Amino acid sequence: MKAVSSSAPPGREIFAPFAMVARALGHPCRLGLLQLLAQGERSVEALAEQAGLGLANASQHLQQLRRAGLVATRRQGNRIFYRLSDRAVVALLSALRRLAERNLSEVARLVERHFKVLDQAEPIGPVELVQRMKKGLVTLIDVRPAEEFAQGHLPGALNLPLAELGRRARLLPRRRAVVAYCRGPYCMLSYEAVARLRRRGFTALRLEDGVPEWRARGLPVERGAPQALAPQRRKGGAAARRLCAANRR
Repeated sequence: MKAVSSSAPPGREIFAPFAMVARALGHPCRLGLLQLLAQGERSVEALAEQAGLGLANASQHLQQLRRAGLVATRRQGNRIFYRLSDRAVVALLSALRRLAERNLSEVARLVERHFKVLDQAEPIGPVELVQRMKKGLVTLIDVRPAEEFAQGHLPGALNLPLAELGRRARLLPRRRAVVAYCRGPYCMLSYEAVARLRRRGFTALRLEDGVPEWRARGLPVERGAPQALAPQRRKGGAAARRLCAANRR
């Protein structure tokens, strides 16, 4: 039997663990679970409910993600909590999205069918948002559930979950544009929020990314429970200054 040189390329051996990661990503349910975990740590039960999966099914998907090194766990009593293992997972998901957008026509058709009907306008980018916040030109709202907001949100944002938008939108100042954001570029919550606000006469825009992408850019993220919905002039100004300082770095 011919000996293999220690200096020879490892060939397929080195790609085996990469393939394990690729297989773990190869299911829409697992990608959805990763998107939820990008918002913050969750219990298995919470992930199953929010993803619309049975508990056993969600557990199986999460185990595959754990074996591939994409998620990590901790135990608290009888409950298991999951979190992303590394911030690089968000970058990986973003790269997958960009690749699909550029090369798969089906993505454009799905966006047109499900998202463009709600918002034909171009979303606002993070750099422009920082500039507008510095000038006090926008009110920033986070339309995710309160528990996600508490685990991390954009500085100065008000928590206004979509289910509460109808009765609480009247508290928003009308002299400024409202910028809504949620879990990511294809999160329906912000699309729907913008559509509803425009029907009520607001100037409303959608942030092109969500909290995970914002954090991945190195921009500041605050933690803490939502406060009462009211104009926050001083707080918003301070938040904008922190954002601009971070953006200059």
